[in-house]
Amino acid sequence: MRRIPRWGRLRNRGDRVIRPVAASRMTHAFSPCMVSLSVRDILGELTPVEQKLAPGVLHVAGDVDLLRTSPKVAVVGSRRASTEGLTNATRVAETLVGLDATVVSGLAQGIDAAAHKAALRARGRTFAVIGTGLDVAYPSANRPLQEHLMTDFAVVSQFRTGTPPARRHFPQRNRTMALLSDALVIVEAAQNSGTVSQGWETLRLGRTLFLLESVVNNPVLSWPAEMRRYGAEVLRLEDLGHILDDLPCVTMSGALGF
Repeated sequence: MRRIPRWGRLRNRGDRVIRPVAASRMTHAFSPCMVSLSVRDILGELTPVEQKLAPGVLHVAGDVDLLRTSPKVAVVGSRRASTEGLTNATRVAETLVGLDATVVSGLAQGIDAAAHKAALRARGRTFAVIGTGLDVAYPSANRPLQEHLMTDFAVVSQFRTGTPPARRHFPQRNRTMALLSDALVIVEAAQNSGTVSQGWETLRLGRTLFLLESVVNNPVLSWPAEMRRYGAEVLRLEDLGHILDDLPCVTMSGALGF
């Protein structure tokens, strides 16, 4: 059996593409309901593969039950997204809402924010997995969006209150998002993007990984072809309506269901 490449090697290269962006703390006037719980409280019993890199505790602001509502599909990609990438992220998120799926992303600028906002405009479900404490908005420009999700949906973090953004946190956030999601769609990502580590973690966990056709056809990128050898699927925009066909969903029993 071929081993999936260690995502840690890609993580280190991806760290370097994270540029300094302003972060801001939530005010005391904003105090959503927050709880701390284990991954088992959300997913049920974990497999040995899931348990290996699972965080010890998750802090959740908002509706915890949203994290248990499958199907949950993560939509991620570049912070410095192209116009095409933002358009595609919006289209993917809107389609998922139409299929009654929950859109998961990381509240970063670019593709992540576009996915969350598209889900909200379509009156769907969405939650975020972030790489800071719940009381920190990163980037600060997304603070209103984060507060909206905390109030009406959910935001999840494995980091304690007050934890500022740090490069090492985002690969950890990425693998937690992969764990909580039933599938992942990579909309756009550079060769050294931190998004690549989340793709490898998705494959390691046995989740379904979709690469948009535009990513696969990008001649500058080598990682899509390698991921396809390990089971990643090519997703064409015209086939978005079938994205959930035969998609296994992670249930509270810890088993895969359809």
